[in-house]
Amino acid sequence: MKVLQIISLNILLIAATACANKQTNKNADVTIIDTTVATSNTTDSFPAGKIISNIVCKNDASQSYALYIPSLKKPTTVIYFFDPHGNGALPLKNYKALADEYNYVLIGSNNSKNGNDWQTTENIWQNLFNDTQVRLALSNNIIYTCGFSGGAKVASYIALHHKEIEGVIANSAGLPDEASSGNFNFSFTGIAGKGDMNMTDLVALNNDLDKTQTTHRIIFFNGKHEWAPSSVMNIAFAGIELDAMRNKLLAKNDSFINAYIINSKKRIDSAEKKNDLIQAENECILSINMLDGITDVNWFKQKDNAIKSETAYNNQLQQQQNLFANEQNKKAEYNSEFKKGDMNYWNKTINDLTQKSKASTPEGAMYERLLAYLSLAFYSISNQLINNNQNNDASYFVTLYKMADPTNSEAWYLSAILNARNNNAKAVNEDLMKAVENNFTDKSRMMQQPEFQNLQSQINFAAIESKMKQ
Repeated sequence: MKVLQIISLNILLIAATACANKQTNKNADVTIIDTTVATSNTTDSFPAGKIISNIVCKNDASQSYALYIPSLKKPTTVIYFFDPHGNGALPLKNYKALADEYNYVLIGSNNSKNGNDWQTTENIWQNLFNDTQVRLALSNNIIYTCGFSGGAKVASYIALHHKEIEGVIANSAGLPDEASSGNFNFSFTGIAGKGDMNMTDLVALNNDLDKTQTTHRIIFFNGKHEWAPSSVMNIAFAGIELDAMRNKLLAKNDSFINAYIINSKKRIDSAEKKNDLIQAENECILSINMLDGITDVNWFKQKDNAIKSETAYNNQLQQQQNLFANEQNKKAEYNSEFKKGDMNYWNKTINDLTQKSKASTPEGAMYERLLAYLSLAFYSISNQLINNNQNNDASYFVTLYKMADPTNSEAWYLSAILNARNNNAKAVNEDLMKAVENNFTDKSRMMQQPEFQNLQSQINFAAIESKMKQ
């Protein structure tokens, strides 16, 4: 099969801002309130201790956000979250317990999502910020932004353009594509799963920030391209809390500092016992970064030097550098294969990556990143071809997308669109059911999809909706 030349490999660079994965609801027991609030100019009263999933902005009824207010005492800090699919409540569900622990207000935009241009993003932020500042009386609070994948770039964009932002937590992506590292007036915390296709990009950004005066850090976890587990986000929250103490925005809390030191030493000890000396050294650097200027960090500096002097550490570091180089070579190979249309090549490649990515080793993590890279590439190319009505070529790449990432709801949703264009109602129903099985929940998108409307009488929307997770 010859794929049309309209496909540009540059799309892979743009695609790094995107995320086609739907996230699993890990906190199904959380109470969700869906409400439209009043339009007064005064501070509004919202229930504490419950996630409110849909607060409509008073100056623009098309925009809304999710809100969580901790129940213990008046919060001092607010974090604005940006999910790449506009699911404002999702990160709030994930990190509700941390909000209670740190006494943070959490706010999630329901409008910020992949595909918005920066002008739209700016408009969303202005409405979100102004609405929450007035109705929640947040003017004296410390303000941070946090996002995942494309949402991480949104979080960074807002901090770059609005001096009120004290720090950014960038989960699985970094700065906007047109931005470069510099001496920022906000702190930057990068988070990446070791199996995340964007991990190496975040490592490169962190290395660039080493050459600046920007307060920055990077946190790794054993995972893929996804919102970080609560235990990992806890470390990121601790980082911004310590930043606030260093910057005199919060009073110094010795018990909090000592608890962090104890837990960090435990993480270092655990990594050493697993002979993961790179992780142990990363933890040393992280704690030096987070604690310097607040308390004595000599123990961590000495430990860091001791680890770096070990032959085993240097061997592991060389192995890591070799893997990164191999990863870049593999990506270049894949880029050259996209236009060839060789299904046998992709069958072999995807099966090989799938098997090798199961290993709990640095090599296994590399293969997981490469598989995720292919998933994102197939999604991006499929989406472009579908938008251009190049259905035969799109079908080829959607097939590859489903092979590379069979638990991704978007792969099955795109397949349903193509089958609807071919008037194959049976396949559409099957694809949409598969999408729902893999956590597709966007009822509005499904009901408004033009291809599905043409087969409305033949698609069992009621049965599909009944399987959606709330």
